[in-house]
Amino acid sequence: MTSLRDKTLFITGGSRGIGRAIALRAAADGARIAIAAKTAEPHPKLPGTIHSVAAEIRDAGGEALPLAVDIRDEEQLAEAVKETVRAFDGIDILVNNASALFLADTANTPMKRFDLMFDINVRGTYAASQATLPHLARAANPHILTLSPPLQLNQQWFADHCAYTMSKYGMSMCVLGMAHEFRSKGIAVNALWPRYMIQTAASSMLAVDPEGCRSADIMADAAHAILSRASKRCTGNFYLDDEVLAEEGVQDFDHYRLHPATPLIPDLFVA
Repeated sequence: MTSLRDKTLFITGGSRGIGRAIALRAAADGARIAIAAKTAEPHPKLPGTIHSVAAEIRDAGGEALPLAVDIRDEEQLAEAVKETVRAFDGIDILVNNASALFLADTANTPMKRFDLMFDINVRGTYAASQATLPHLARAANPHILTLSPPLQLNQQWFADHCAYTMSKYGMSMCVLGMAHEFRSKGIAVNALWPRYMIQTAASSMLAVDPEGCRSADIMADAAHAILSRASKRCTGNFYLDDEVLAEEGVQDFDHYRLHPATPLIPDLFVA
């Protein structure tokens, strides 16, 4: 399968950044996409809402269902899944994209921030996977794709931002466990992570030099490649974006760079 045409994607946190890029890439195939995110009204500092992305999805050739959802609230999440199934008659793909970021050491991480990261990153991934599971089990080529890093228990990834690392690795542990648990159901469960920094609102807030970043399109293209693969033969993997595309025969990645002469900045959790 090389197209996501007529597939239904449920994407958490897809009102901007990588989630938006994945949605638009699927929309170009004619996919049906539920955008389940918290931003229903314009944010003073961050671009994009569920409604602006829904409009972009339709313009790109897909169908869109904007859903105002705080994935920390399991009732909101359950209702969003129901609305998606009513609108599109099922769910084929879950993209666990929603994530909270706070990079600070232990002494400087307020417990409120700790709780937010664990509620969104770990609990949100687990809850969205659980809520969509009955519908994925009935799909022809079901996938769960979680945007989380390879599991490497290296002290360097914990020392400066222990709470954030634990929360992202919690997402990856969901991948590890669910890939095995759902294998008999034919549901693929994989992780995807960028080798180099991606220009997003989050990277801008961290003052990452955009010239050392790649565009979110590389993650969207890699996600599309994974989600187009046969689910029964593609599960339990921790993919890097350019690694996936290299497997698809891509050799030139320069068009993803924002500035061809600036060295790329390695992302967190990538050796």
